[in-house]
Amino acid sequence: METFRKLFASLLTFVYHCFDRVVIQGYLPLLTRPEHIVHFFRDVHGIYPITKQALRQRTRDYQHWVEAFARNHRIPLRWPDKDMKKKGFRQEDYVRPYLRAMERRQRFGVYFIFKSMEPGPTFHSRLPKYPTDDPHYRILKRNWSPYTHYYFYIRDEVLGPMILCVGSFLPFQTRYWINGHSFIAGQLQHQGIAFRKNDNAFLWVADPPALQAAADRLSPEIIRPRLDYWTWVLGPKFSQKDRAAVNLRRHYSLNQIEYCLNFVFRRNFPIHKLFERSAELGVFCLTADKIAQIFGVRKHTRLRGKLHSLLEKLDHGHHVLRIYCKSLVARMYEKFSTFFRVEICVNQIKDLGLNKGLENLDALRKKLVAATDRLAGFQGELLDVHVDFPLFQRLARPVCSGKSKIPGIKLQDTRMIRLMEVLLHGGPQLGGWRTAQIWQAILTAFTLSPQAYTLNQLRYDLRKMKGHGLLERVGKHYAYRLTDKGTRVAAMFVLFHKRVCGPLANSLFHHRPTSGSQPPVKIEVAYRKADAAIQSLIDQLAAA
Repeated sequence: METFRKLFASLLTFVYHCFDRVVIQGYLPLLTRPEHIVHFFRDVHGIYPITKQALRQRTRDYQHWVEAFARNHRIPLRWPDKDMKKKGFRQEDYVRPYLRAMERRQRFGVYFIFKSMEPGPTFHSRLPKYPTDDPHYRILKRNWSPYTHYYFYIRDEVLGPMILCVGSFLPFQTRYWINGHSFIAGQLQHQGIAFRKNDNAFLWVADPPALQAAADRLSPEIIRPRLDYWTWVLGPKFSQKDRAAVNLRRHYSLNQIEYCLNFVFRRNFPIHKLFERSAELGVFCLTADKIAQIFGVRKHTRLRGKLHSLLEKLDHGHHVLRIYCKSLVARMYEKFSTFFRVEICVNQIKDLGLNKGLENLDALRKKLVAATDRLAGFQGELLDVHVDFPLFQRLARPVCSGKSKIPGIKLQDTRMIRLMEVLLHGGPQLGGWRTAQIWQAILTAFTLSPQAYTLNQLRYDLRKMKGHGLLERVGKHYAYRLTDKGTRVAAMFVLFHKRVCGPLANSLFHHRPTSGSQPPVKIEVAYRKADAAIQSLIDQLAAA
């Protein structure tokens, strides 16, 4: 990340990293198995047999309580209508006016409740297939089936806006959605620090170190008491007798984590071009080895999941560079032409070598900070590509290898540019490229015949790259891959031809107005003035 900072220090306002979205699951450990339910009903409440009606009664009691709670506190309680079920609709957008009203009144608590029919864990009671000595005997089986879930939209005084989802059927599983940016905003308001926030990102803050300190303050010690409080207020009710007989303390696990590194720019114009170049080079150069190194995982033949990068264009216009590793997904995108975000989404905590208990949040933060820094550092290395003519001169000179002399690599050599471009796409080649594979890839990519580019010519080019330290063999196999130096040089060569030589050649052969031609319209006169001004600027730069 330091390379990225050094490159764009003059354009950056501040940089911060934080948890973005945190999804937590809560469960009652002693009500998750059929034998737990038998003990709860038979031994604690004396209910036997445990029928469907007995299980359903607990659901009815909780549903009646939720309806009474919404009615007494005048909180909207409704099912999503047809318009809300359309693709792309977000319930957060629908309830935002209610949240704004809560903020204007400076109140905390529940401001909206949605009901939803969703599948979830539950227990079914059924008669045994064969007769038994006990006519009241029932079989309890845990399975998944659809039932009512309640989504409580809450404005918490510590965590900010959050969502609590409670299943209305045993084992009363709960889920919580927390946003790290909302927590930071509350901390800054409490300290009296001015800031400007838009669409889940801080665009300006009076004290950037205080913002980062607030982001680092989010911890299990802060989250757990707030989750316990709202679960006790809004969750299913248990009597003192129930709590004395069974330990009904909820445990919390991390279901999904989004961690982001944000670069906020002073001006708008450089960020879009910066992201375009970063995404282009990322697709070129993010090989499987690099991806595994960025995420800190070990690459082996039994690795499950994906190891690749992909550039996607979303419906609302901006591009997203996605990088997959197991169930981990890194995303890079720019938004509002103001901030550049590197984000990692963790769907399975075990992929980072941790268990999913809430107490591992700080250890997870350390791993994600290192991963986002490595990804930003890799992008900084790719973007730190300048037209270094001494390097071009050194590569153009021949080098000695033993008693033989290896020719230099010329910048205008089309064969070498094609070879480098193909090798930069070496992400799928985990074990390196064999010569025949490289040859077929070049012929296919550039529509060449075997006579136009022979296998001997390819071996000659590979020997030149290996002699200049741009290529290396993989172990003792006859397979090749780019070295670190080779990756940078190949990226520079390809970038120079595509971004510099091509546009310059196009501008030289483009139609330019002559002073002798009579301008037919006023726009031609304006074009001549602009063209003359640009030419004057180029002449002054050349003289300087």
